[in-house]
Amino acid sequence: MEKEVFAATGRRKTAVARAVITAGDGKFTINGRSVDEYLLRDTLVELAQKPLLVTETMGSLNIRCTTRGGGSTGQAGAVRLALSRALVLMNPDFRPTLRDGGYLTRDAREVERKKYGHPKARKRYQYSKR
Repeated sequence: MEKEVFAATGRRKTAVARAVITAGDGKFTINGRSVDEYLLRDTLVELAQKPLLVTETMGSLNIRCTTRGGGSTGQAGAVRLALSRALVLMNPDFRPTLRDGGYLTRDAREVERKKYGHPKARKRYQYSKR
């Protein structure tokens, strides 16, 4: 008998994550490494695992994620969205809980482009009156 597999994609800034959920013993890997080893900061690990804590499915599922692009914060946010979407595919009853927590909303904030005559997007060179 084949295990049921649920997969979903999440994005944040320029990072893209794909989460695959199967029934298991609670293994959580990102790009072949454990979540603690890959997301080095505790706050990012907590951010990525939050949908599991809210839905109380922490030790009962195996999660395998692949991420690319962006930095660690963007990748953690992308994993969170992908995981939330996959949990809803697995069990539609989780939808209201995840929706209320804001885990199913794509964070659309992107980096603002650099403007000419400025060192960054909004920063300006020092004004000299004389």
